[in-house]
Amino acid sequence: MNVLKFGGTSVANDQNIKKVIEIISSKSKESNNNLAIVVSAFSGVTDLLLLASNTAAAKEEQYKNILQQIQNKHYEVVENLLEKDKKEQVISLLTTEFKQLQTLLDGCFLLGELTPKTADRILSFGELLSSQIIAVALQKVIPSTEFKDSREVIKTNTNFGKATVDFKTTNAFIKTFFKTKQATVLVFPGFIASSANGNTTTLGRGGSDYTAAILAAALQASTLEIWTDVNGMYTANPKIVKQAQPIASISYQEAMELSHFGAKVLYPPTIQPVLDLNIPIWIKNTFEPDAFGTLISNQSKSNGNPIKGISHIESIALITLEGSGMIGVSGSSKRLFETLSNHNINVIFITQASSEHSICIGIQNQDAELAKQAIDATFEIEIAQHKIEACIVEEDLCIVALVGENMKNHQGLSGKMFSTLGKNNVNIRAIAQGASERNISVVIAKKDVRKALNTLHERFFEDNTKQLNLFVMGVGNVGEKFIDQIYQQKKFLKEHLKLNVRVIALSNSRKMFFDSEGIPLKEWKTCLNEGEDANMKFFIEKVKAFNYRNSIFVDITANSEVATIYDQFLKENIAVVTCNKIAAASEYDNYKNLKNLSRKYNAPFLFETNVGAGLPIIDTLKHLIVSGDKVHKIQAVLSGSLNFIFNNFSETYSFHDVVKEAGVQGFTEPDPKIDLSGIDVARKILILIRESGYEMEIEDIENNSFLPEECMNTTTNEAFFASLVKHNAHFENLLAQAKEKNSRLKFVASFENGKASVGLEFIPSDSPFYNLEGKDNIVQFYTDRYVDQPLLIKGAGAGAAVTASGIFADVIRIGNF
Repeated sequence: MNVLKFGGTSVANDQNIKKVIEIISSKSKESNNNLAIVVSAFSGVTDLLLLASNTAAAKEEQYKNILQQIQNKHYEVVENLLEKDKKEQVISLLTTEFKQLQTLLDGCFLLGELTPKTADRILSFGELLSSQIIAVALQKVIPSTEFKDSREVIKTNTNFGKATVDFKTTNAFIKTFFKTKQATVLVFPGFIASSANGNTTTLGRGGSDYTAAILAAALQASTLEIWTDVNGMYTANPKIVKQAQPIASISYQEAMELSHFGAKVLYPPTIQPVLDLNIPIWIKNTFEPDAFGTLISNQSKSNGNPIKGISHIESIALITLEGSGMIGVSGSSKRLFETLSNHNINVIFITQASSEHSICIGIQNQDAELAKQAIDATFEIEIAQHKIEACIVEEDLCIVALVGENMKNHQGLSGKMFSTLGKNNVNIRAIAQGASERNISVVIAKKDVRKALNTLHERFFEDNTKQLNLFVMGVGNVGEKFIDQIYQQKKFLKEHLKLNVRVIALSNSRKMFFDSEGIPLKEWKTCLNEGEDANMKFFIEKVKAFNYRNSIFVDITANSEVATIYDQFLKENIAVVTCNKIAAASEYDNYKNLKNLSRKYNAPFLFETNVGAGLPIIDTLKHLIVSGDKVHKIQAVLSGSLNFIFNNFSETYSFHDVVKEAGVQGFTEPDPKIDLSGIDVARKILILIRESGYEMEIEDIENNSFLPEECMNTTTNEAFFASLVKHNAHFENLLAQAKEKNSRLKFVASFENGKASVGLEFIPSDSPFYNLEGKDNIVQFYTDRYVDQPLLIKGAGAGAAVTASGIFADVIRIGNF
């Protein structure tokens, strides 16, 4: 005998039922064994029955409309599934059954109440109707098919809603029944049973699996097959973790742990009846019958990974009972759990510190209020005497569990789990691990469950591939190059660095676009153009709401308003990468606050491109400082745009024209006065000074501007360029002085003895700055270790491509943290 169970989605409509019939027919032909078929209610019907009964009990006549929906669903299946000669027979049956159902609902409406006993009777109609329709449909393909009401063979107590099976009586009834039957296929409704006095009971939501297991155990079946809409049990919930994979083989104990912790593909009590008899359970997909599925048995094949799956339970409340009056006092735990048992409250999670000062338990959210009232009443005297505190309730939590039979043989799994969650700022409220070490469970906030599951799955199942989720603001010259570089390197990063980089959001000053699965980078411009109107507040809220692991906000603007929002990201464990110098060069207190937030929330704050575009200046400086070196003096040419301008400025190429050309090539800021006024260079040297460990404000830096005052006072780019033409003689004079001194013009930044300055200088031919060509930057650090010969860094310090590569490098640094 083989037992096959088909879930609600497998029998959702006539098309799905035809697939079920094909599977049963195929199984019947390939096996010499008879088949016992257990079916659930049509998809959604149980929920409709529950809604109708509650609506009726609330004295709302809307229950009649819900009943009509249930009827229509069944009549539609009959119309499309059955041959004409069978339709009348089944419609007559449905008419009778629906009259009984309407009578029960009318009673609930008149009385204004719904008892557990009546609820079970109403809910039973789903499976009773579906199983009888399917049995008739099967008779066309397998004539020796019969229907059997499960209530006649499965007996329980009267704990309506989740009745306990009387296995001794049930097994005897099942064996006796099958001895008298020669039918090739017997169809049973799942979920339902009856008490000793004949009242209808139910086995709990998901109880159709349990029905199948009860039959399989009583008949000592060869196999138990659970047919559903997925390819077996998964390493995590595939609706939350897209990279989750089916588990080929798993032990009974591992399957029980996973199903208990929310793996909905299998009802937790299902395994117990077949475990002792070593009856294998196959989880199969009705819509992909050839897929391997999951085999549950007393053996678990290992692929070297001690973790078999990650599961979770939502809507958990954590209840804490604590106080000095519990220390050394025997019976406190007994009183607590006895109280919960007396109120029929199921405890899902338990942890107690060895100090005995507190006990922490996890229960369903819906039971939290009742549990608190009951516990406080039990410990009323101790609470009044201040020996024990009134119990504390925290709701809207989740339990996340790592499950694996071989976890006990591997060291450090707990540490890996906790550090992985900690790096993504997932706060753990409680921890539990059994002595069997088959399960490590943690309680976290509901808002963090998606991040936690994906992070843990990435750590334990994806060959250590890390997913980086980027939220990019600013898609001008540099931003466009940055996106192109990600697109070009995406495959390389995944194969060689185990980094999967996704751009989740793009925004410019006009539009913003989000894609939770990652924006297709080939079409990013089209996506952005079709996006919604840009709104910085909404952008921030949406980034926070995603709550993705390894989230990075990338600022590729020069916008002062954008520079003020970094703290909002860092506080949410969202890293910040920026080429925008405004934040790091803002007031010292703000700069320090951002650095402190970065450390506190484990959210990197990287701004390598603030100085020298793609040159590793800040990174090199950081290594000097952390290794114990001390910077005493800095000399630098830090503006690639100014270096380009003064290298190309000549008698035949006017100052105005060369500044224009620098803008066209993307070397200057959108407002070129920022570069030419020296403020940009002042910000850069300020950042280096601060990263060297000194406290300084931008106002402390002496700015020796070479621009005429009229140029400085302009308010538009047009007026600024016009002023450059007007004062051309001034710039020609600077060039002439340089020639006279056999020097070259360079805009130099300096720091020494706590003082800093920026300004145009005449550089002699023996200076390392003299031959600085094109848009190159150069920095010299004089330190305790580099005294006579400074540490020198030189290279391209401006341009969209090199700046984009510097931003990209910061993103990769975060990926490698």
